[in-house]
Amino acid sequence: MPDDQPSGAPADQPTDRAADQPAAARADRPTVEPGATTVARGADAAVPAGASPEACPRVVITYCTQCRWLLRAAWYTQELLTTFHRELGEVALRPGNGGVFTVEADGQVVWDRKVEGGFPEITVLKRRVRDVVAPDKPLGHSDGL
Repeated sequence: MPDDQPSGAPADQPTDRAADQPAAARADRPTVEPGATTVARGADAAVPAGASPEACPRVVITYCTQCRWLLRAAWYTQELLTTFHRELGEVALRPGNGGVFTVEADGQVVWDRKVEGGFPEITVLKRRVRDVVAPDKPLGHSDGL
């Protein structure tokens, strides 16, 4: 039996316990705060010079669980983290009800489904988040729309 397998575990089956993994692997796992599912960057992700992820802006997407809008909220989360990987500290998904779908960037509402009358095109959402968290960041072709 290899030395890295815990006793009693079959040699051909890997373990998935956090304690059995190197610290770098554990750092890449998402963090979860009470009451929200939070997708955060790993410890080795690039942040602005001298800034910790906690000091970077936070985006919160509140979605209606009754309407089953989690998948849409998760897709927006993925797009925002891909575009603003250096500018954002985290994107949190906050479950709600009653048809709510809002996006807040650094405490400022940038999209409210009830006010705006629907869901944002991703290019519109990225521009609005950019205007709050990184006004000087170019968005390439999305800027011209």
